[in-house]
Amino acid sequence: MTDADVVVVGNGPVGATLSVLLAQRGWRVLVLERRARPYTLPRATSFDGETARLLAAAGIGPELAGITVPANGYQWQTAAGEALLDIEFTTAGPYGWPDANTMHQPALEELLAARAAALPGVTVLRGHEVVDIVDGTADGDEQVAVTATTADEETRVFTARWVVGCDGANSFVRDHLDVPVTDLGFSYEWLLCDVELREPREFVPTNVQVCDPARPTTLVGSGPGRRRWEFMRLPGESTAELNRDETAWRLLSPFGVTPDTATLLRSTTYIFQARWADRWRVGHVLLAGDAAHLMPPFAGQGMCSGIRDVVNLAWKLDLTLRGLAGESIVDSYAEERRTQAKESILASVQLGRVICVTDPAAAAERDATVLANRRGKPPTRPEPAKPLTTGLLRERRPAGAVVPQGRVRRHGRTGLFDDVVGRGFVLLTTEDPHATLDEDRLAFLTGLGTHVARLLPPGGPEDGVVDVDDVYRPYLARFGATSLLVRPDYHVYGAAHDPGATKELVDDLRYRLRAD
Repeated sequence: MTDADVVVVGNGPVGATLSVLLAQRGWRVLVLERRARPYTLPRATSFDGETARLLAAAGIGPELAGITVPANGYQWQTAAGEALLDIEFTTAGPYGWPDANTMHQPALEELLAARAAALPGVTVLRGHEVVDIVDGTADGDEQVAVTATTADEETRVFTARWVVGCDGANSFVRDHLDVPVTDLGFSYEWLLCDVELREPREFVPTNVQVCDPARPTTLVGSGPGRRRWEFMRLPGESTAELNRDETAWRLLSPFGVTPDTATLLRSTTYIFQARWADRWRVGHVLLAGDAAHLMPPFAGQGMCSGIRDVVNLAWKLDLTLRGLAGESIVDSYAEERRTQAKESILASVQLGRVICVTDPAAAAERDATVLANRRGKPPTRPEPAKPLTTGLLRERRPAGAVVPQGRVRRHGRTGLFDDVVGRGFVLLTTEDPHATLDEDRLAFLTGLGTHVARLLPPGGPEDGVVDVDDVYRPYLARFGATSLLVRPDYHVYGAAHDPGATKELVDDLRYRLRAD
């Protein structure tokens, strides 16, 4: 009845990931991208370990190592080089991937494009700019009509059951829906310089924030052989002056980056923003990624937040399209992710207020206070992924947390849990599931595509999932749980402490999905 089940507007990393996740579940996805050709310059430069796990769910896990370089740390420094903040990264993070992965964004987009091309359900139309959206579902129709124009001025109309705007900061979809936006008014202009190094160089730590009031400066890795420097525009300094290549080379020179040692791939100014859309769903039209939120770059969570959006949304659209859940589950997407994104934006603004200080006296006071508090302390580890605090969850801890990932063994195969057991809903349990759950409850879980994994300790028999790295059994014990029900986005739906509570947990999910 429609041209596609879902139309995705925008084919950046967020839109491309969504199209793959939906097509993997068997849905017809049409992607409309206004650019005639892929954008070849980088924007995002890294993603964290949780996001690596989410990208692996899109089928590109084996290829990620070829386009990334794990970061070894992130440090804030005074103008004199003293460490205000020191975070050490490891290649064996809690989610099965390195804590931080630097990358060249066009290379990531190429991986996603190749994955999409391998799936029969994805159609990507480039050079198609969306100019109108008519949501007929509000009037009892079962489709949304999307109008796009091409470079040769052809007008085409496509129909779908759902439309998702992943069309960036200047989103047509968001503006067309007339969605109000909360803007914190926190913005600064920076000069961004992407370089390709002619000879390999080691940077320890990989990522540095120089909190120098004379010129706040950011240094970050951006994938194999590439690096980015960012320089804050100072009061009284003109954008035109910053945008000259001569200025870029002058600012890069103190770091040993010259025309003899590097190629300047790009030098341009940008203004970061801190804002979020107040509504992420209007009828059967949704927002995700930069169309829904923008944040300062200091926590490196911009693209990561967009990937979290679509991983959250994909499985909920899947259940709705399959008739296994009501549309209220799509409302939970907006509720959950808006709350998380808002927290990330506020945290990034806090960091920015510390970093973007150009008054020498204020900077000296900041430095003295921070150094006094951290003197003698060792480097810290990254904070765990932010839990969900609202939405489709049970109340008892660890509901909302992102479940860790370790290696397991099953039927003679050893590897990361997601690869060995599978992705989707997971029931992790130390109980015998067939003794705990009756046929009706097991059939319900099977209908959702749930992987039931009975955990066994290292050295245990092969009739279950052997916890090779001893990750999962201690995790359950920490919360006094015998079972965890985990959502397809790896957030814990709920925990149970005995067989009776496990039955209640399964029943609760069934009730919540049928709430409509």
